[in-house]
Amino acid sequence: MSVTAARGFVAAGVHAGIKPSGDPDLSLVATVDGNAVEAAAVFTSNKLTAAPVLTSDAHLASTGGRAAAVILNSGNANAATGAAGRADAEAMCAATAAGLGCEPAEVLVCSTGLIGIPLPIDVILAGIPALVDARAEGTDAGDAAAAAIRTTDTFAKQSTAAVGNSGAVVGGMAKGAAMLAPNMATMLAVVTTDAAVDHDTLRTMLRRAVQGSFNVLVTDACQSTNDTVIVLASGAAGPVPDDDLQTALDSVCGDLARQMCEDAEGATKVIDLTVTGAASAEDAEAAARKIAGSALCKCSWFGQDPYWGRLAAEAGAAGVAFDQEKVSVTYGGVQVAAGGVTVAHDEVAVTAHMAQRHLDIVVDLGLGDGSFTVLTNDLTHDYVDENTGGS
Repeated sequence: MSVTAARGFVAAGVHAGIKPSGDPDLSLVATVDGNAVEAAAVFTSNKLTAAPVLTSDAHLASTGGRAAAVILNSGNANAATGAAGRADAEAMCAATAAGLGCEPAEVLVCSTGLIGIPLPIDVILAGIPALVDARAEGTDAGDAAAAAIRTTDTFAKQSTAAVGNSGAVVGGMAKGAAMLAPNMATMLAVVTTDAAVDHDTLRTMLRRAVQGSFNVLVTDACQSTNDTVIVLASGAAGPVPDDDLQTALDSVCGDLARQMCEDAEGATKVIDLTVTGAASAEDAEAAARKIAGSALCKCSWFGQDPYWGRLAAEAGAAGVAFDQEKVSVTYGGVQVAAGGVTVAHDEVAVTAHMAQRHLDIVVDLGLGDGSFTVLTNDLTHDYVDENTGGS
């Protein structure tokens, strides 16, 4: 179970009618009693900000960081929809609040799907009473909620982690399969915990967890309008050590991010790409993100070609300290280049590594102690097919 693993939470997922396929498209995570608890969120930095992001951010500000529920829909992003879209997001919150017995500002809202299309608000409002009535504790409810936020995802993404030996847990669900860069993605995630923690601490912990997970995920170098990660803390398990809670949050967010990379549209490879030996940590991050976002590099990974020159060229174009005579590259621990030139290596071992689904690539700039790792993938024909037209 995921978002229902933590005590004090219920969930539900139903088909309201947004998706013509009949697949689930409306999801709810709420407190058992409808009372608001400590909450925090991280949102997209895209300036084309979707209505639900603006609404949830405003609600958290008005309540001082407390929420009783999150309602989510898939099949329509409610982005680039103007004042009408904002009113629709507020209407979703108000209808959910009426069913739960809380204030509309205590409900957060998320949407995912196509951009620039008016939200079918009448369909959603008609479906909310059934969604609220379906809320329950337990694994099945968590599974239903996770399934209802899928778009091009091929599987529901869920994760749990124990908070040390405290008896508290962290659980989460997420969706995301493309537009995963930088700083989150076309992704939504709701995380719950039954640990008792104040709002400021929870917000700091969430930002740290996101920074080391969703923010280092780069699938196609495109950024969404709706990215949202929300955490709710019921406090039912009582206080816990901060370090243990941070570790559990890091674990759940990291696992969900890796699941999104595994499910990236059309991907055949999942790559842990590390730039090390940079003059600074900032240089390492810039070079790693430049390589991970390169269509040329992604195509070489799809073709199982250890074309190290493409990686080095991208690092050299990243605007960071760079000396081509100090660069080395390894694939699966096998060094193929050193001093900026190809070196003798075990070609059979490299070929075998490139044929695997999970690749481990290291680019060493040979200049300092800076290091950064991104999680990325290849670029395939299926990705192009998936994203041709408005589908």
